Amino acid sequence: MKIKKNIAISDSGFIFNPANGESFSVNPIGIEIFNMMKQKKSPEEISKTILAKYNTDEATFEKDYYDFIGILNQHLLIDNNNNEKKN
Repeated sequence: MKIKKNIAISDSGFIFNPANGESFSVNPIGIEIFNMMKQKKSPEEISKTILAKYNTDEATFEKDYYDFIGILNQHLLIDNNNNEKKN
């Protein structure tokens, strides 16, 4: 799954969708995940990076990651033509 090309994020976590004018903010970990998705990193690569960097377990990360993906999808920020299926 990937972020739509026209979506931008600021260094402070402000995300803007020019297609519909909506915007919202994410926390620092959300910024990291969003940027990795923009770089077309796989969910496995994102998981490995976050698990190595932060004090969390795989089950917690997976739940939070898919919750975050759901929010991005709800705000129409994900290109659904390439969605990967959740395991």
